[in-house]
Amino acid sequence: MVLFVLRRFLSAIPTLFVVVTLSFFLMRVAPGGPFDLEQPLEAKIMENLNRAFGLDRPLIEQYGRYLLNLLSGDLGPSFYIRDFSVAEILLKGLPVSMTLGSLAILLALVVGTTLGVIASLRQNSGVDYAVIGFATAGVTIPNFVVAPLFQIIFGLMLSWLPVGGWNNGAVRNIILPVIVLALPQIAVVARMTRASMIEALRSDHVRTLRSLGMGQRVIVLHALRGAILPIMSYLGPTAAALLTGSVVVETIFGLPGIGRYFVEGALNRDYTLVMGTVVVVAIFVLLFNMIVDILYALLDPRVRYE
Repeated sequence: MVLFVLRRFLSAIPTLFVVVTLSFFLMRVAPGGPFDLEQPLEAKIMENLNRAFGLDRPLIEQYGRYLLNLLSGDLGPSFYIRDFSVAEILLKGLPVSMTLGSLAILLALVVGTTLGVIASLRQNSGVDYAVIGFATAGVTIPNFVVAPLFQIIFGLMLSWLPVGGWNNGAVRNIILPVIVLALPQIAVVARMTRASMIEALRSDHVRTLRSLGMGQRVIVLHALRGAILPIMSYLGPTAAALLTGSVVVETIFGLPGIGRYFVEGALNRDYTLVMGTVVVVAIFVLLFNMIVDILYALLDPRVRYE
């Protein structure tokens, strides 16, 4: 297992290098620049700004300097949010995104798994059809529709919850964003759990447990252990995406997370801020995929890593 983790870690380095390289040059190819305004700056001011941020140097030299700085942990200064480095901005936004993402993942696992198990135990019943209908709606209705709808109903009409803002992570402010983030994941987890549980309940080892007179609770737990493997695969990249911020949800609810900073950086051609966000997301994706592979070996004794 240690050798497997080491190999995966070493293989992640070239993957991260490719992501950084592609993102760097794609950002430079996009039209516009970080200092382009509706009213253009004077040529001398633009020249001084480009010189101050190293944008007057050849593109390949800028790329080499960025890689060297990245190796030392320096993500550079933000071009748009003045007097702040990218690292400071991300360290400010990451706790917000991780709080929302972790709560959404937990809610999706608990509710989605429970619904999936109930539906599998009552296959082709009214409860089963209700879960399937909810899961279909949850997958097809996008966040940018659900979020404003919840704001209107629970924020404006009922006045139960705030329609936006962080307020230092107050519980009332994070309820709606967490639910909106979790709803699609609840739907997906419920459908995957239902399908996996139906297959697991028909497997030979579960039939053996039934023949031995084991109770329903023991049978469900044994079936769930095998049924949860596909869910773990799905939650790897999903957890990375949620923990590093949702562009739509954070923008609609006005939350100072990484997703919102990414949108601001992209709109304002803040090269370093966008690159820093890409690096953080890529690291999370690679890390969680590695964690999923390790959990596979722990949950399924048939999986072995040489």
